[in-house]
Amino acid sequence: RGRSNPFAIQRISIHGLTEKLHMTPMLNFKNPISRRKFLTRSGMGMAGVGFHSLLAQGATQLDSSNPLAPKPPHFAPKARHIIHIFMNGGPSHVDTFDPKPELTKYHGKPLPNPNLITERQTGAAFGSPFKFRQYGSSGIPISEMFEDLAPHADDMCVIRSMHCDLPNHEPSLMMMNCGDNVLSRPSMGAWLTYGLGTENQNLPGFVAMCPGGYPVKGSDNWRSSFLPGIFEGTFINTEQTEVDKLLQNIKHPSLDFKSQRKQVDLLQQLNRRHLKLQGKDAQLEARIQSFEQAYRMQMEASDAFDIQKEPPSVRERYGDTAQGRQLLMSRRLVERGVRFVQLWHGKWQPWDNHDAIEKNHRHLANECSKGIAALLTDLKDRGLLEETLVLWGGEFGRTPTVEQNGKGESKLGRDHNHHGFSVWMAGGGIKGGTIYGATDPFGFKAVKNPVHVHDLHATMLHLMGMDHERLSYRYASRDFRLTDVHGRVIQDIIA
Repeated sequence: RGRSNPFAIQRISIHGLTEKLHMTPMLNFKNPISRRKFLTRSGMGMAGVGFHSLLAQGATQLDSSNPLAPKPPHFAPKARHIIHIFMNGGPSHVDTFDPKPELTKYHGKPLPNPNLITERQTGAAFGSPFKFRQYGSSGIPISEMFEDLAPHADDMCVIRSMHCDLPNHEPSLMMMNCGDNVLSRPSMGAWLTYGLGTENQNLPGFVAMCPGGYPVKGSDNWRSSFLPGIFEGTFINTEQTEVDKLLQNIKHPSLDFKSQRKQVDLLQQLNRRHLKLQGKDAQLEARIQSFEQAYRMQMEASDAFDIQKEPPSVRERYGDTAQGRQLLMSRRLVERGVRFVQLWHGKWQPWDNHDAIEKNHRHLANECSKGIAALLTDLKDRGLLEETLVLWGGEFGRTPTVEQNGKGESKLGRDHNHHGFSVWMAGGGIKGGTIYGATDPFGFKAVKNPVHVHDLHATMLHLMGMDHERLSYRYASRDFRLTDVHGRVIQDIIA
């Protein structure tokens, strides 16, 4: 291929068997041949045409001049943006939004039914060390950890019957973000920007923010996989407080904007010439688009992420923590038209509290509860909550039984629990003041109106005006979608 290939195809005939494929050393490089052309020409007739079609499928999605341009939904949407507040590591549902009086009654005793199989050994019932109160006219119970959310109880829909497939972080993160436990699949944010584009061409359509570094599985959580690379999430490390450090390399160290424009124009001209020689190439087209977007981002991105432009009273409401800062940034992004914003609590898996859960969960909630409440208030006051779907939750929940060490001793923590857990949503067409589904009396397993992650994805896409069965992408001779061959829209939680 190109200069690295010592041979060039000289002649092919598919009209007769007497003609042969001749290959001779390529002594000059005026007409290098691409891998795609090689495969097409050496395919011997219709097989080659078919193979070319497979290779070009991804590229055909980028025929428009701007793949991020807004696209019409399948039907009238209730939401235009999503903010996903991801408590990576797995918060305990029985300590946050699913109180269990029976669990307190059995505290320190074996459950009447055998413990379900999870990742590690668990023992007796572990009653929640946190107090619950009912809030709003709906009377939704909220733990003291998140009492800042009390004014928004009637805006929230708590799904208590979530479940997924495996009690391990890696597959559950991939399921929650990409709809598959193991195989490489595009993330939810990538699917949304592929299907709907984004409203602001000077900002990324999909932004993933995490203070301190990557969570478990890193960029796989916001990948585009076989979708064109332009739809992948843009990662921001929100531990940084200065905009120039937060958005690294966005400003040229020596050239002004006019000079940069000339530089980018020349680079794009060369890239387009290269693309013309190569033929359809989705990755190359995505790279060309990313250079252009990076140039346009310099002014508007710096403004969007600069929370110092907010009044001191607003910044104080969110709190001077990494969580508070990125929650404020998320509001500034959606009001500027960004389609999907994902907020991770921190590097690795901070909510993975296998021991000392009272101390650790309380500390983590203190970092974000105030900021989440401020976000909901801000969105509501600005008329944005109606069009912005907010999702809170982790990749799974935690056991109602106490985790034990190798000696059978209590660690005062909880193991992973994929059998049943809680998430909540607000805004964006959700029926507020609602509790949907239920776990058993101890919070171990979803038993009433179970909701799989595929169902959650189908419902979220529906609220964005997308039919999850029609939002597909043809790859390797198959039509793929976020919900695979599963998923149902939960109509009962839609306003």
